[in-house]
Amino acid sequence: MQTEKQSFINVNHLSSKKLLHTKWTARLPINKEKHFLVTAVHCDEEGNPQAVTLEAVYSQRDRQLDWRELKDVQRWQTGWQ
Repeated sequence: MQTEKQSFINVNHLSSKKLLHTKWTARLPINKEKHFLVTAVHCDEEGNPQAVTLEAVYSQRDRQLDWRELKDVQRWQTGWQ
């Protein structure tokens, strides 16, 4: 079982190539959307990740956010919990 500190460390070491198809759990689900999958990584001209598209498993709705927001262990946890 991962602790919050371990999740934070793992997120810091993610590369743009490793972000794609990763699984995330929202700590505070909204509209029954708790589990998400990264379906796209949006990079700048140099290939640095800028944003990700998350797809909710429950509703298949997409949302785009700055990939750095996934580092917030108060809002996101790696994997499906």
